[in-house]
Amino acid sequence: MTRTINYGLIGCGMMGQEHLHNIALLDGTRVAAIFEPDPGMAKAAQAIAPGAVMARSVQEVLDIEDLDCLVIASPNHMHVDQICEIAQTRPLPLLVEKPLFTNPQDAARLEKVQRDYPHPIWVAMEYRYMPPIATLIDKIGDTGGVRMLSIREHRFPFLRKVGDWNRFNRNTGGTFVEKCCHFFDLMRLILQSDPVRITASGGQAVNHLDETYGGETPDILDHGYVLVDFANGARAMLELCMFAEGARYQEEISAIGPNAKVEALVPGPGRFWPDHLGSPPVPQVIVSPRDPKGPISHDIPVDPRLLAAGDHNGSTYYQHRGFLDLVRGHKAKPDVTVHDGLWAVRMGLAAQQALQTGETVHLKHL
Repeated sequence: MTRTINYGLIGCGMMGQEHLHNIALLDGTRVAAIFEPDPGMAKAAQAIAPGAVMARSVQEVLDIEDLDCLVIASPNHMHVDQICEIAQTRPLPLLVEKPLFTNPQDAARLEKVQRDYPHPIWVAMEYRYMPPIATLIDKIGDTGGVRMLSIREHRFPFLRKVGDWNRFNRNTGGTFVEKCCHFFDLMRLILQSDPVRITASGGQAVNHLDETYGGETPDILDHGYVLVDFANGARAMLELCMFAEGARYQEEISAIGPNAKVEALVPGPGRFWPDHLGSPPVPQVIVSPRDPKGPISHDIPVDPRLLAAGDHNGSTYYQHRGFLDLVRGHKAKPDVTVHDGLWAVRMGLAAQQALQTGETVHLKHL
């Protein structure tokens, strides 16, 4: 009989609760402990995992004897201190939400943790596991080698979070870090290369301008473009708009090489699709060869149970399935390493810098 794997959750706001729902779909798992300081979110988390001990600190989570692994889903700016506390107190296999860090000065701390940590650390980059994006990645060979990659996300504004922490760059790292590190991770994964130059433009045109918190107006971007040149000669572009929730698809990814173009079309969360429009759009992957011409469309339906368990097109489940295999010893290493997480944030920070200075940022290898 397979031994039950006991999870500890640190942070159980909206994303932490999505983790709870998806862990519950996996056989042989149990959430043993939860630390969530906000009373409302703690109550919601306990309703999802009623058997979990509700801890009062990270330390109390680590005191649970039969714990097998940890998930960090706290606000961005808390990740590094919590990772370091775990490393110093009781290292366990760790799944940590993106972005891995927000302050450039913390990169060195994480590199040290990575060198000394005795267990795997997996950075949560859910977009890799969205079925249409995973299918696009599987079909990259059809392109003959990607030379141009474009990622468009037209979506809803940032949701409200506990204490409104996601309204300010000092907590999020900036929109290109908070929201877009997923896409920078995808760029490196698809192109199998590291970036060498980043240029960006963007601003805050529509969202949150009428909000104030403690006398401050939010300073997060709501739209922008990022251009990235890679060491292998490929080029990538990100287009972000966070006041475009009326779009049929939320993400549109296009990878083009000498032989073909491959596209993935990904709808947003089903709970935001208006009932009067009928069923939400079905994800698609389209392969368009140059010769012979003729696009081939593939519907990529997602299990309704997985759609109901979160807002990320079923990806959180597939991510957790891989993490569970890692914890059980059935998988050799994380799909997304600390090195990958460092690169994704570094690209986001470079994009923020390029936007602020109006100058191209040149990157060196990590």
